[in-house]
Formats: sequence, C-alpha cells, structure tokens
Amino acid sequence: MQQAVPKPFGNTDFGLHRPQPVTGLILTGGGARAAYQVGVLAAIAQLRRDAGATHCNPFPVISGTSAGAINASALACHADDFDGAVDGLVHLWQSLHVENIYRADAFEAVKSGARWLSVLSLGWALARWKRSRPRSLLDNQPLRELLGRYLSMDRIDTMLAGGHLRALALTGSSYTSGQHVTFFQTHHHVVPWLREQRMAVQARLNLSHLMASAAIPFIFPAESVELEGMPEWFGDGSMRQSAPISPAVHLGADRILVVGAGRMKEPEGRRVQATQEHPSMAQIAGHAMSNIFLDALSVDVERLRRINRTLALLPRETRAATALRSIELLVIAPSRRLDDLAGEHQASLPKSVRAMLRAFGVSGKGKTTSGSALVSYLLFEPSFINELINLGMSDTLAKRAEVQRFFGWPSRAPQVDPSLLRRARSAGFAAGV
Repeated sequence: MQQAVPKPFGNTDFGLHRPQPVTGLILTGGGARAAYQVGVLAAIAQLRRDAGATHCNPFPVISGTSAGAINASALACHADDFDGAVDGLVHLWQSLHVENIYRADAFEAVKSGARWLSVLSLGWALARWKRSRPRSLLDNQPLRELLGRYLSMDRIDTMLAGGHLRALALTGSSYTSGQHVTFFQTHHHVVPWLREQRMAVQARLNLSHLMASAAIPFIFPAESVELEGMPEWFGDGSMRQSAPISPAVHLGADRILVVGAGRMKEPEGRRVQATQEHPSMAQIAGHAMSNIFLDALSVDVERLRRINRTLALLPRETRAATALRSIELLVIAPSRRLDDLAGEHQASLPKSVRAMLRAFGVSGKGKTTSGSALVSYLLFEPSFINELINLGMSDTLAKRAEVQRFFGWPSRAPQVDPSLLRRARSAGFAAGV
C-alpha cells in the first residue's frame, strides 16, 4: 500500500478538491487574558465539527505573541490533531494556578516586591549599597518548567514536514538592539522581511523563543536568545509591535482570524471614575500594559481594512499590477472589559500576591477596583480563567454565521450518501492508496 499523501492546506469544499485560501491565525498577548483565546478556539472547534470539516488543520499559518505565543505553539505542535490540541489547551488553562506561572509563596513574593519597592522608595543609592539589582517583579521559572513538560517544540518540524502546518511565527522585542523580531519556522520558501525597527529571522523555534515572547516587561525577566549568531536579551513581543498582523501575511495567509485579548472598541461616552487622588503605580502600570498589548492590534486591524477598501476601488488591472493584496479578516475580541472581570476575581489570588499588589496601589473590589488592569495580566486562577474561556466561547458562538462564512463552512454537516462513500473507499483501495 502506498504512503498517503498529506492533504492540502485549508478546506477542500468537502470533496470537491477546490483548494481554499490559506488561513492564518493571530494570537495576541495579555498574560492571563490569553485564556480568552482558548474559549474562542474551543468554539471554533465545535463549529468545525458541526460542519463536518475535520479533515485538515484550519490554521496552517499561526502567529503568536506573548501569552498568545504559548497557545500558538501548542496548536502548531499538534497541527495534525486540531481538536486534540484545543482540548489540551482547555485542560491546561483550567488547571492553572498562580504558582504554575510564577513563584507566589509569601517569601518569594515579598522578596521580589521588596527589591522593587526599595529601589522606588529609598533611592538608587540604597539599592546599590545593598547590591540589589532586581531583574523583574516576579520569577517565572515555574512557567518555564511547565512549558518544558507540556510542549515538545521538536514536533513543529514534524508537523511542517507532514504538511499539517505551513508556518509558525513567534515575536519578541530585543532590549539589546531595540529591534522587534519575528522568529519563524517553515519549510516553504519565505524571504525574511525587514522594516523600520522590525525584522524577521528564520529559526528552529525552541523554549527560549517562547519564554522571550512571553516575558512581560518589568513583571518577568528578559530571556537570552541568539540573533544572527550573537546572544541578545529579549522581552515581550507585544512591545514595539507596530504591525501584529504582518507575520501571517508574509508567511502566505490569504485570510486571517485575529483573536484579541481586550475590547477592540469601547462603547460611546467617556468612562471616568471621579477621584481626586493621584493615580497609583498599579493604575499607571495597567494603563501602560494596555498600550503595549491592545493598542497596536486595533491600529493594525484598521490599517488592513483601509487597504482592503482602497484595493476594492481599483480596477482589476491596477490591482494585478500592485504588490498589495486584499486579505479577508475576521476579528474576535472580548465583549466585556476584562479589567472589570479581573476586579471581580482578584480575591482568588494568593494572599502574598495580593499584599504585594496592594503595595503598588491595587485596592477596592469588583468594578471599582483600582489597578484591576494590572491584576488582569497576573490572575492565573481558575475562577478568572474559566470566566475568560466561557466568554471566548460565547463571543465566538454569537458570531456563528460570520465564522461559518469566513471558513466556508455550512451551518450543518453535509449529508453523504453511504453508497457513494462506499464506492469512493473501494476506488481508493483499488488505486493502492
């Protein structure tokens, strides 16, 4: 019996053998907020099964940043079993606790926080006298150990060779050179791209690339990664990421699903909490985090939509002469403010972490929590995680028709005549397949 040939990327119109566009997936950053992405993926997996479109990987091109890089890598490592990969992610996230991500026992939390507070409140002289040079607010060694057990990054090459995956991209930001770098792995011919302050490098991706991409600034320590033969220190890929959708386009995606980690559009009207107090460090840090993780994506989505609208106005001959191409885009983002949601669940954090956050100005409860944005990135606890997963599922199912239209899936699985199926199988065996 001859060896089976890998199936082409994308859908094939349920046996009509008409190749569909290559679909890319963009998973953005956001610490604990990335659990929302898992809910979106779980709903997509369900809609895919409902459509009977389970014959191939729905996302041959995957690009991940920060915590989204972890989800992206899990999908890529198991690109031959999308449902299994999603089930694994759901199980992983639902079983997470803070201590699986960073050291949260009383001694470690107080030690980490005390180093920073000594620098901030008592001055650099005292910090230098004590030879205290804190690398980060928290120690994420538990995350490294967890990912080392959970992910086998060597499987990426196997998935590429088997035709289950076209490309995986993980992004990081170099503290050493100031460059925003997209590390990508593929078996296809891709010319690495170079733009102002951002570049792409083909590499065999490993745990260091993943830890670098997920190293939230100030919160987690930088990671050393080799770039063009020299080691550089990298932090979270969301920093200085001016074009988060770009890697998927360069890697061959014709249509792209973007899953955000925050609301893409706020409701009309200003949202102001009356206060006469100066904003706390927690509020300022949360505001900075939102700028790093959320704003660039909104801008890039609008930029791509504007390009699509412009191309639609051009005559066919003119469109054919330009290097630009229209990219179909579907965006799924939280319908609720995740800051508010985090405020409702902050009590589930370990006492040591809550004490440390209070020192930085986190106070209050529920929607009135001051500094809840910062909390939302660190709240790796089941109560918050499960809410995010459920929200991701409900937001995606609310867009059921859009998702089905985007993938070209029918609302119901196609009815197949059993006799035709038997004849097709017989023909396959007769041909030696």
